[in-house]
Amino acid sequence: KGERLIVASHNTGKVREIGALLRPFGIDAVSAGDLGLPEPEETGATFEENAELKARAAATRAKLPALADDSGLCVDALDGAPGIYSARWAGPDRNFKRAMLAVEAQCKANGAERPHAYFVCVLSIAWPDGSATSFRGEAHGRLVFPGRGVRGFGYDPIFLPDGRGATYGEMDPDLKHSISHRADAFRKLTAAFA
Repeated sequence: KGERLIVASHNTGKVREIGALLRPFGIDAVSAGDLGLPEPEETGATFEENAELKARAAATRAKLPALADDSGLCVDALDGAPGIYSARWAGPDRNFKRAMLAVEAQCKANGAERPHAYFVCVLSIAWPDGSATSFRGEAHGRLVFPGRGVRGFGYDPIFLPDGRGATYGEMDPDLKHSISHRADAFRKLTAAFA
């Protein structure tokens, strides 16, 4: 309680969701964007490598612990794409409507109308000395076209989690926070530090 932690992201949706997960712990979370920290280039080949890269960059620069998230949508019919390139599919203007249309077009071109997909989230916590630990969470489901709902961010409107009748884009944020890939990774992180 009372500790300050950098959320090493400039993505307001991720910062909001991570902030909600941290709130019960009384941690003072501040985003890398609010501190004016630059976004490092994501050069890793895995979610883990990219999350650790971002966490280490923020922690060493600000001399505070930092929590970074690298996440994305993996579609079986697309051999795991967009995967670690999920944000890049949205382009520099982060147009996820365009990204969702591209996913839909490629799935349909491959004959997949309701393909299996899963979200991955890797949370990495790093300290100013450069050490880092990572935790991976996943949420499995199917894609629905066209997307449904306006809540959440990114690919949420096209992702229907297993056992649910509503997409992430239709869900109450509290429900999504409790079942999401990010929540899964966060549960593993908090268990490790309990």
